[in-house]
Amino acid sequence: MTEGDNRPNPMEEERIFGNDGLSDDDVGNDEQSLVHSDAALIAELIDREPDQQFRVFEEMVRAVRVGGFGSWSNTALSEGESSSAAAVVAAGLENGVEDSRDYHHKRAKFHSYFDKCQFATSTSSNSGKSNTSIDYGDFDNIPGSSLRYNNDSCYDAFALMNTSEENNLDSSLVNDSEGNVNDISKEDLEVRMDLTDDLLHMVFSFLDHPNLCKAARVCRQWRVASAHEDFWKFLNFEDRNISVQQFEDMCSRYPNATALSVSGPSMHTLVMKAISSLRNLEVLILGRGQILDNFFHALADCIMLQKLSINDATLGNGIQEICIYHDRLCHLQLTKCRVMRISVRCPLLETMSLKRSSMAQAVVNCPLLRELDIGSCHKLPDAVIRSAATSCPQLVSLDMSNCSCVSDETLREIAQNCANLSVLDASYCPNISLESVRLPMLTVLKIHSCEGITSASMAAIAHSYMLEVLELDNCSLLTSVSLNLPRLQNIRLVHCRKFADLDLRTMILSSIQVSNCPVLHRINITSNSLRKLALQKQESLTSLSLQCQSLQEVDLSECESLTNSICKVFSDGGGCPMLNSLVLDNCESLTSVRFVSTSLVSLSLVGCRAISTLELSCPNLEKVNLDGCDHLERASFSPVGLRSLNLGICPKLNSLDIEAPNMIALELKGCGVLSEASINCPLLISLDASFCSQLMDDCLSATTASCPLIESLILMSCPSVGSDGLCSLHCLPNLTVLDLSYTFLTNLEPVFESCAQLKVLKLQACKYLTDSSLEPLYKGGALPALQELDLSYGTLCQSAIEELLACCTHLTHVSLNGCVNMHDLNWGYSREQITELPAANISCMISHEDVHDPSEQPSRLLKNLNCVGCPNIRKVLIPPLAHCCHLLYLNLSLSVNLKEVDIVCLNLWFLNLSNCSSLETLKLECPRLSSLFLQSCNIDEEAVEAAISKCSMLETLDVRFCPRISSMNMGRLRASCSSLRRIFSSLSAS
Repeated sequence: MTEGDNRPNPMEEERIFGNDGLSDDDVGNDEQSLVHSDAALIAELIDREPDQQFRVFEEMVRAVRVGGFGSWSNTALSEGESSSAAAVVAAGLENGVEDSRDYHHKRAKFHSYFDKCQFATSTSSNSGKSNTSIDYGDFDNIPGSSLRYNNDSCYDAFALMNTSEENNLDSSLVNDSEGNVNDISKEDLEVRMDLTDDLLHMVFSFLDHPNLCKAARVCRQWRVASAHEDFWKFLNFEDRNISVQQFEDMCSRYPNATALSVSGPSMHTLVMKAISSLRNLEVLILGRGQILDNFFHALADCIMLQKLSINDATLGNGIQEICIYHDRLCHLQLTKCRVMRISVRCPLLETMSLKRSSMAQAVVNCPLLRELDIGSCHKLPDAVIRSAATSCPQLVSLDMSNCSCVSDETLREIAQNCANLSVLDASYCPNISLESVRLPMLTVLKIHSCEGITSASMAAIAHSYMLEVLELDNCSLLTSVSLNLPRLQNIRLVHCRKFADLDLRTMILSSIQVSNCPVLHRINITSNSLRKLALQKQESLTSLSLQCQSLQEVDLSECESLTNSICKVFSDGGGCPMLNSLVLDNCESLTSVRFVSTSLVSLSLVGCRAISTLELSCPNLEKVNLDGCDHLERASFSPVGLRSLNLGICPKLNSLDIEAPNMIALELKGCGVLSEASINCPLLISLDASFCSQLMDDCLSATTASCPLIESLILMSCPSVGSDGLCSLHCLPNLTVLDLSYTFLTNLEPVFESCAQLKVLKLQACKYLTDSSLEPLYKGGALPALQELDLSYGTLCQSAIEELLACCTHLTHVSLNGCVNMHDLNWGYSREQITELPAANISCMISHEDVHDPSEQPSRLLKNLNCVGCPNIRKVLIPPLAHCCHLLYLNLSLSVNLKEVDIVCLNLWFLNLSNCSSLETLKLECPRLSSLFLQSCNIDEEAVEAAISKCSMLETLDVRFCPRISSMNMGRLRASCSSLRRIFSSLSAS
């Protein structure tokens, strides 16, 4: 039967439960198909080393428990020695003393086809039988109680496991890989392994019921072993459609079962049958049905019964009193039951739950009762609750939550009669105030949503000097809590709308949860164990006093009323010597923050918009977040342990002092008025001072002197930096990246003289540079290590650009975006012009072999060329003689006057001509071109078709918004270039 079809066939029920025999034909096919794949597996894995046997055994058991024997077979080969039970048996039974012909212990026979593979082993096991007794410490931990397999082949498995042992397997037939039946001799098929009954018993003790049923299908010995009564102590028939006859059959097969679960409409009939036949019942679980009076009278016949659980049931006819009398019952659970009156007399009863039951009268005579749960018994009057609880002098735990009739008088009498009461849940009891109630042994007190609890109630709670857990959620009239409890560990105060003052003195307090108390303004906590304190959204909190020697994490996010005095609390000497993480996000009343702490590691001031002064003297501070502190005027980090600092956008910051011996990255981007900066960071590698328009030369000189390891210096939009500041760059021998974009520089000589190792130079929009400013680059050989040059939006003339591109052949990335003086990109030089180029290598050809020959060095190393938005460029010509053997990326988009593009380039991979609206001629010989963008170009289909025909590796073509290219003719383009995978057109994408 498949897993998907779990419901037994009604035609089979009589056969399954009517006899204990099963023919070979009934089981042979199942056995043959299940063991066919296992035999080859066992043969391969049986030679594993004996020292791995125990681990292999554990893995086999785990695999069987998780996925059944099918998953074990599928994974065993891949997991090696830690997956096969057969390997365990074969390796672990080496010490056996029995002869292989001794049939005292039955052997499992695995049938399959092997090529020259036979083995036989025999052994005995001293492992002993596993302990299968049930620990009934908790209803929820009953073995098998979690099994809720539906109406599957459970009854089939029961019947299968109890069939005759004399059935013989037909080993003369076996299915081959094609599903055909082959006639193979018995000697070729049978592989014998001696699995002792003790070993099987030990293995099967780890399996649950569904896997025991699967094990029963493997062979006859496993079927008998899996049916052992030790594994069927708990009979679970919850939500099963089982007939009375079938139920009687199961009870007769396992008369020594100790636990039974039954539910459903026929529950009463079945449980009465069980009581008469199962004399060893210790646990009985019933639910969802009606139980008549005679059941409770018959309980006396279950002399071994220790636990009775009834859930969601009607007891009796709902009118008369139900009596539960039993001399050995220890645990009683009647949850969500419908009954008028109940009487319980059980001299050994220890726990009883009547939760959510609807009785109006309850008489309890249980002198040893320790736990009583009457939560949500709305109909029980105060007097009945008082009588029931006070009649149990050994009571330790009492749950009377949602019993609205409970009064202080009842609590006082319970306190007098139950001296050992340690756990009390009186939540949602509006009539209690704890006035004059004394519970000295109480360790857990829960009084959620008790309207009578006020600040005066704290006097009664203060007498519970053993109290460990206190929960006061939703006590709407509570205004203050002042407690000095030496054992208090956990306190909750949530949604107390009038709560204003908290004073706790408890040395071992480890957890406190205070939230949504809108008028709370003062907190005073003394504790040596508290490690984490979270007080988010306490909008009225103004005073905080902490004496917490172990406190490490504090979160005061959105405490909008906190003042600058909070800094003293978290500085050295403030009472929190071990504090390492502090969050003050969105505390908008903070204006001047000063922390002096040797322990602080992380500080967050996100959204503290009113802070104007920040002083941090925290040598171990490693992380600080100042996002949104946009009113900051003065900042001092001296000393700090920061490795990086990003001040974000601080448009008002004018004074900065940083002493950070470990800092490697500093971002001052957006500190537009910063004029005084002392930066002492000897390990600093990266400095970004973009938009620091007031940063002067003397400040730059001081910084380079104190930070000699800087490799990347960004001075974009720093117009106050001049030649004197640039001269100080000689202090930075490791400088490789320099950004001077949007500055007013006219002379770059200090850069050329001081930055011999420079690799990246950005000069965007440096409009005051003249045509001769870059002559040292292409005439004097300055900056020999330079690889990337950005001259976008500059004013260099056409000739200067041509000389730069012709002579600086070591450049790999060049950006000329928006250069208005650039008219053509014409590298089609004459032979005479080529010979005049100082670094030209005439012999450099574009053949594949030349490009990859390490002995040849092409004259141009250019890989990436950007000429975006050059309005006056009309022609781009890159012939083979241009020696652009390394060019991969060319971007000419937004060049609206570009008309002609003629490129012959072996390695070009990306070409962007989008928005070149004047483009008319396109010639490409780029065999490795992968992406071509022609969006919004006025070029026609024939020109595109001809251009891409010589691009044999083109994959992506974008012709969207090209008015002269119809989306209906994409087939022509695909035919021109067979490698195309994606064509984007204005009406469709394919």
